[in-house]
Amino acid sequence: MPENIPTRALRLGVAGPVGTGKSSLIATVCRSLADELRLGVITNDIYTDEDARFLRSAGVLEPERIRAVETGACPHTAIRDDITMNLLAAEDLERDFAPLDVVLIESGGDNLTATFSPALVDAQIFVLDVAGGGDVARKGGPGIGRADLLVVNKTDLAPYVGVDVPQMVADASDARDGRAVLALSRSDAASVAELRAWVLGVLESHRRGTHVPQDPGPMAPHFHADEEHPDGGFVHSHDEEGGHEHHSGAPGHVPSLSDTRG
Repeated sequence: MPENIPTRALRLGVAGPVGTGKSSLIATVCRSLADELRLGVITNDIYTDEDARFLRSAGVLEPERIRAVETGACPHTAIRDDITMNLLAAEDLERDFAPLDVVLIESGGDNLTATFSPALVDAQIFVLDVAGGGDVARKGGPGIGRADLLVVNKTDLAPYVGVDVPQMVADASDARDGRAVLALSRSDAASVAELRAWVLGVLESHRRGTHVPQDPGPMAPHFHADEEHPDGGFVHSHDEEGGHEHHSGAPGHVPSLSDTRG
């Protein structure tokens, strides 16, 4: 076997703002592929294993194939800066159920700044949803702009929230310079089939050794409202070298909603 062809599972990261349907997307992938691929899942939360329990209760895989990582701190750190916990979880899962074809790793507590280290995952899906607003795709960020696939999720809700899905997809395509965008509803068989085909395509490239993990770039500074400081918390930044720093909040700084979701 040529040296450049990997022998381990494809590791596929799933990131995106809170509530966009990351766990639901993973469940959809598992339902559509579990009969032909050997799958495993790792979820990330700060102080809970709720996402893992949701997936186990959904019956999408054997419960033992779904592992939970409780980061105990900024979940971005565990997928970007210090990936040790997730890397060990992935290696343990692959060893316990060898051979696996795909390990899906869900980030927890995300906002628009979250990206995975290419040392942890081979490809990344970034998830938005129509309930977050039709303009969110235009706001950019490393995940929106450069993840391997951008999913505009919950398109079945668009009539109820007044979002023009084709326009949102067009905006997303512009923000991504033509990189792949998928409008998805778990109740729409055609879009689920497209998601399934995309995963299979990346897996095939991974097996051939032709897929090159991409780094979407460093996460932007974001605000931690729960950290004590007389000026209202700290700005938490992840630098280009992968380290991360805390800077005192400036007097009068008022964080945006997306800033506080880190």
